[in-house]
Amino acid sequence: MAKPKEKAFEYVEPIGARLLVRKDEPKRETRGGIALPDQAEIPTITGRIVTVSAQVANNEDVPLRQYDKILFHPKNAIPVDFESDNQLFVIPVEDVVAVFRRGKPDSAAP
Repeated sequence: MAKPKEKAFEYVEPIGARLLVRKDEPKRETRGGIALPDQAEIPTITGRIVTVSAQVANNEDVPLRQYDKILFHPKNAIPVDFESDNQLFVIPVEDVVAVFRRGKPDSAAP
């Protein structure tokens, strides 16, 4: 009897106050151009948001959207074995410590 073919997952949808993030590649050289050996990689904790959960998307108090570049604390990042490069992680919103923006935000006049 033939074994039924398993369907590949098409996407990952985070649940609750979580994000799916593609971690940036680890840095292999310093800003000054000095190449680092593999053991001395600078830990990378930046990445791009691939998708946000419905809870995050509907929360006006959380200014995070798909494709934002973020700085996050990696302790609670859960790796997602979805792609061969294993750069996808589900992270809680509270582990995002900064979002990178182009230009200054409009500041309200006092």
